[in-house]
Amino acid sequence: MSHRLRRRAPILAAAVVLGLTPLGARPAAGQATLVILARHGEKADTTEDTPLSAAGEARAEALARAVAGARLDAVFATEFVRTQRTGAPAATARGLKERLIPVRGDSMAHARAVAAALWAERPGAAVLVVEHSNTIPAIIAALGGPADVQVCRLEYATLFVLSLDRRHPPRLIRSSFGAADPPGAGCGSGMTPAGR
Repeated sequence: MSHRLRRRAPILAAAVVLGLTPLGARPAAGQATLVILARHGEKADTTEDTPLSAAGEARAEALARAVAGARLDAVFATEFVRTQRTGAPAATARGLKERLIPVRGDSMAHARAVAAALWAERPGAAVLVVEHSNTIPAIIAALGGPADVQVCRLEYATLFVLSLDRRHPPRLIRSSFGAADPPGAGCGSGMTPAGR
């Protein structure tokens, strides 16, 4: 079953909808794992390992605020500085060190590596995963979620919350955080999924 909410909703509300553990609570045995997927913040330029722009730094702070009400057990990022800088405020607030999963090969090979790392987390864990526009859809699909998810070139405000439970199909909530994307940023507006 897939939930797709296209309105602004805090991560805590998504956790309640999915029946997941809030900040300060301990997960019950057999509880679903919460996977929060966000694209890195806005880029400073178009170079391969570009840092975040000022808007991207603000987006990273907004992401930390968005997940403030949820318990986080891990933060995953890629080897690119823009994903690490986006996840850093949330990781620092929890005293966590980001775990890097390098993008090697195609996006599907990377997605399988991320999915394996997520399934290896203990049941009931909550993990923030900061990725790229071309890897988020592949990761969601590799985890058994919908195969039709798209993240477009100018789309930075979308937040995906996925509930993983080996006893049930994954459930997905699509929400947003931080500053709104510019008009026409969504794939439905003629933009094509592209870039990282």
